[in-house]
Amino acid sequence: MGGFSRKRLIHQLNFEGFTDADATFAADAIDPDWNAQAALKAKRYLDMGGFSRKRLIHQLNFEGFTKEQAEFGANAVGY
Repeated sequence: MGGFSRKRLIHQLNFEGFTDADATFAADAIDPDWNAQAALKAKRYLDMGGFSRKRLIHQLNFEGFTKEQAEFGANAVGY
């Protein structure tokens, strides 16, 4: 799996039964490259279907990526 924003990763860990404090600690402790995660998620969305640049950035924002991370992801896939 991959393409998680910090927000979505914490949410997923909460869903798996971790406390918010533990999930937040884990997300911060692994120190992922959030831009790379945004690029991975952008690629997955484009593999599923057509997105305009604006819609792709909006979707990445919805997934919890920052504006800057979402724009990086869109740029990384050629948008």
